[in-house]
Amino acid sequence: MASSFLSFSLLFISLYTADGFRSYGLFRCDFNSTDPKDIEFIYSEYYNKLEFLRFSSSLGKFVGYTELGVKNAERLNNDPSELAQVRGEKERYCVSHAENAYQAALTKSAEPYVVLSSVTPSGGKHSAMLVCSVFDFYPKKIKVSWLRDGKEVTSDVTSTDELADADWYYQIHSHLEYTPRSGEKISCVVEHASLREPLVTDRDPSMPESERNKIAIGASGLILGLVLSLAGFIYYKRKARGRILVPSN
Repeated sequence: MASSFLSFSLLFISLYTADGFRSYGLFRCDFNSTDPKDIEFIYSEYYNKLEFLRFSSSLGKFVGYTELGVKNAERLNNDPSELAQVRGEKERYCVSHAENAYQAALTKSAEPYVVLSSVTPSGGKHSAMLVCSVFDFYPKKIKVSWLRDGKEVTSDVTSTDELADADWYYQIHSHLEYTPRSGEKISCVVEHASLREPLVTDRDPSMPESERNKIAIGASGLILGLVLSLAGFIYYKRKARGRILVPSN
């Protein structure tokens, strides 16, 4: 289940510093396939973090973004040898590296992990809602579905888009609104390129987590009360044994 759209960048940086000022050039290859027409070579010149000059293979010429950049772009665009050299960099820098980079990325994948939780719906016709949260998967394409007693559920289901985590990983959240039935089995099913078979996570048929927490707190309080009562009783008995009774005349 490979992603239908992938985008990559290869970076090559040249750095120069003088008297506390920093100037550097950045070579970048942007592509979503190994076809040369889908590959763009971009060269940018920066001075103290500000881009002032850029060459793009899509435009085929230099563009300036500051007064200095405009002057340099005009000079370079009027130099046939300079233009011929930079236009050839797409083949040298990008096309020659794209195949290896693209295949390496396509063969990488990260298995998702699933958290299934019960929440209270804000409204609607159903009294319960399950949320199937899927985290840290790559590549982006994924399918999340619901089973209820072995049959796929298609109504009362909403999902977010695949959300990028800015670290190549993605997350997605699917919601199922339903009215509970006794003895039923509800499962979240995740299908992804990193999995040999669908990842099925079953709903815990016990009571909601909030109710379990209330019972756990109540039970803890009861046990603590019994322990304190027992300790008080033992203390009382020990004091009673050590007490000397003196008969009155």
